[in-house]
Amino acid sequence: MRIRRDRRRASRLAPEPRGPQNARMLRVNDLSYRIGERLILDAATFAIPDGARVGLVGRNGAGKTTLFRAILGELPVDGKSVSMPKGMRIGAVAQEAPAGPETLHAVVLAADTERSRLMAEAEDADGIRRAEIETRLVDIGAHSAPARAAAILHGLGFDAAAQSRPCADFSGGWRMRVALAAVLFSEPDLLLLDEPTNYLDIEGTIWLYDYLERYPRTAIIISHDRDLLDECVDHILHLDRGKLTIYRGGYTSFARQLSEKRVLQAKAKAKQDVERAHLQSFVDRFKAKATKARQAQSRMKRLAKMEPIAALLEDDVPVIHLPSPERPLSPPIIAMERVQAGYGERVVLSGLNLSLAPDDRVALLGANGNGKSTFCKLIGGRMPPLSGEMKRSSKMEVAYFAQHQLDELRPAENAVAHVRDLMPDAPEARVRSAAARLGFPASKADTPVSQLSGGEKARLLMGLAAFSGPHLLILDEPTNHLDIESRQALVEAINDYEGAVILVSHDRFLIEACADRLWIVADGSVKSFDGDMDDYRRLVLSGPERPDDRAAESAGGKQAEARRSAVERRAALAPLRKKLEAAEARMQKLSAAIAKIDAALGDGTAFLKDAAKAGELAKMRADAATALERAEEEWLELSTEMEAAA
Repeated sequence: MRIRRDRRRASRLAPEPRGPQNARMLRVNDLSYRIGERLILDAATFAIPDGARVGLVGRNGAGKTTLFRAILGELPVDGKSVSMPKGMRIGAVAQEAPAGPETLHAVVLAADTERSRLMAEAEDADGIRRAEIETRLVDIGAHSAPARAAAILHGLGFDAAAQSRPCADFSGGWRMRVALAAVLFSEPDLLLLDEPTNYLDIEGTIWLYDYLERYPRTAIIISHDRDLLDECVDHILHLDRGKLTIYRGGYTSFARQLSEKRVLQAKAKAKQDVERAHLQSFVDRFKAKATKARQAQSRMKRLAKMEPIAALLEDDVPVIHLPSPERPLSPPIIAMERVQAGYGERVVLSGLNLSLAPDDRVALLGANGNGKSTFCKLIGGRMPPLSGEMKRSSKMEVAYFAQHQLDELRPAENAVAHVRDLMPDAPEARVRSAAARLGFPASKADTPVSQLSGGEKARLLMGLAAFSGPHLLILDEPTNHLDIESRQALVEAINDYEGAVILVSHDRFLIEACADRLWIVADGSVKSFDGDMDDYRRLVLSGPERPDDRAAESAGGKQAEARRSAVERRAALAPLRKKLEAAEARMQKLSAAIAKIDAALGDGTAFLKDAAKAGELAKMRADAATALERAEEEWLELSTEMEAAA
């Protein structure tokens, strides 16, 4: 954890009074930063008022982490570009996770350096100084700090026994949770969090949502988690091509505003392009004629003063393709009765009585370490049951994706080479075509894996795993390296896929959009959960203990109803998607027709050559413009409806 604070101290230990809100703003003015020839931040400007919770969004590689480093003072930028109130404490999760002999609880308590310093000083102080220290310790809640530290650690998945163990006992992912707990405990005036849910399970993520929603100070959070960006923030700061724009509201509101802004700006640009073409045509025709020279000069001045309207460009998001099985299998594809699973003599899961249908969508819930990975290996055929009866369809093909498998990709080879392994006898053209379907067209096909982003590696591995159209798809944390647009592409791919899916994810949006059934992995077993994610959230936040078998009951009417509803939702998305694609096609066709007519009318001679034909073309353009406006309105309505249905 990094805490930066102003060195100036008041003569007494009382906190400085808070000034007016605008005086406590974080301001970034004309901040620019380059890496080599690439401009990462281009005169970026924004202001964040005290107490705002802001979600920082943008495509992977846009420069979000670079902006954080500039705010932290870690980049050589103009000192006047970033301004903040004196004495403001800034907190961010340390890149190096704590790994020493100190207990987890001690590490978190030490994050409040003022408390630690005053507690040490109080041991030798007396008289007035001791009274000052005690007063300040009361003001900062020092005596309740151990309980608060324990509560934060518990929320992030550490029970009382774990909190008393040294950091060195834990893996890197768990130590990153400790680093997160430390910065949350310190409650800085400005909290900077970069993808805070990446190392959390769904229970820790739910707890963090609740904590951030009530955070009393200013926070900026980089995240691709749509639920977090809808529930925990009240502003969205959008970084796109080096420029920053701030929007009020959560992510859903931001997405709607951005879509409307793009449509309006495209209309304004088209209108301006037509006007510029007409003005330029007049200038070209009459600037050499003495009788028209004055009018031509006037139009040239208008052209010079006309600020070009740039269209808001959208990045192309590669489609994620998960081919469906050619022939569905008869249900159930897997049936378990009194099954035990584990490693050697160590039983991890027992009493498993579950079945899986060919079109099931199951999300596994439960804290990390409860056996979700063991269950995935069992159901995926990667480990045999220790006891009990487990029936599997003999023709079933299984695809398994897990984040740790990213290391199995060959860094020096490209996507085409990896696809060729699965098509050894196919001609080069077919191999490259298959790589393009995985999201690696000609521009990316020959890029070595070592130069791909984390999201690109995840898409490649996912595509390779599902290459042959499996009957069962097991996805273990598939969203960790994906940005919001790619996560939406994954949702659509899973919902289009016609086989069975087992999903392990901390992304609640993905679970709610794709899963029909919820299974809890807890207390050495796996059982159906009779409820939805809202019920599960209430369960996680309701008491001090993690979810156990009190909540894991056999599926009843509510579960069946939820499953039917999800199936109907997926079925309803298909015609909506077709309508949306049809509207897009009409918009493209009408835009092309308008451009063609404008080209025919643009030279200014059309009316002189054939006035009747030119008049007909003008009428056709007006009709096409009206039709384009209707198509755009339909596209906006369908997009909103699609988002709501998804």
